[in-house]
Amino acid sequence: MTRLRLMSYNVGGLRGDLAAMVAVVRAQRPDVVAVQEAPRRLRWRSRCADLARRFQLVYAAGGLPGLGNLLLVDLRVRVHDTWCLRYPLTPGRHMRGAALARCSVGDSTFVVAGTHLATDPAERPRQAEILATALAEVSQPLIVAGDFNEEPGGAAWAAVADGRIDAGDPAGAGGVATYPATGPTQRLDAILVDRRFGVSDCRVVDTPEARRASDHLPVVVDLTLP
Repeated sequence: MTRLRLMSYNVGGLRGDLAAMVAVVRAQRPDVVAVQEAPRRLRWRSRCADLARRFQLVYAAGGLPGLGNLLLVDLRVRVHDTWCLRYPLTPGRHMRGAALARCSVGDSTFVVAGTHLATDPAERPRQAEILATALAEVSQPLIVAGDFNEEPGGAAWAAVADGRIDAGDPAGAGGVATYPATGPTQRLDAILVDRRFGVSDCRVVDTPEARRASDHLPVVVDLTLP
């Protein structure tokens, strides 16, 4: 049985306590981290590489091409190919997108997609539709991780979650809030997985370090691969 640990983490543009963030990630020992609000402008390559080094991981995809979405992996994860999506730009708004990677661990192949949807409720559903259309073309077992900027039940969330398991809420009880980190009241961050995966555990990391590191708490899921 092949196991995979994946983390989704909005790092808040690295404006928080970086040492605390590094401690949070290293303590979880993830195989894959889907990062939102990663470096995407000046010196983005070196800054993304530095973040990967601090986390004891390696760069897989994203940064500027993913518009702040970044995928980092452990060396046990083999990356076969990568690609990025860019959602249409609404004038005056923040340009957003997604980073995707086709990976394998042993004989198990899967695709990871990391995204960060808009805060604007008018443009967010369209972004989710574009992502859902792109994901429909993926035949391998799929993991979608990100900051959806709305809670479960919203139109954008539903479009991306259609046909997938909400790893953080298998019982339909609402899950654990992730934002704001200093006193979470909203569940904006999630990991959605293909039904071919087994979900053995999912948790929100709420520690003193996590509350200092970013304005979002990270989500971690343990999977068994088909």
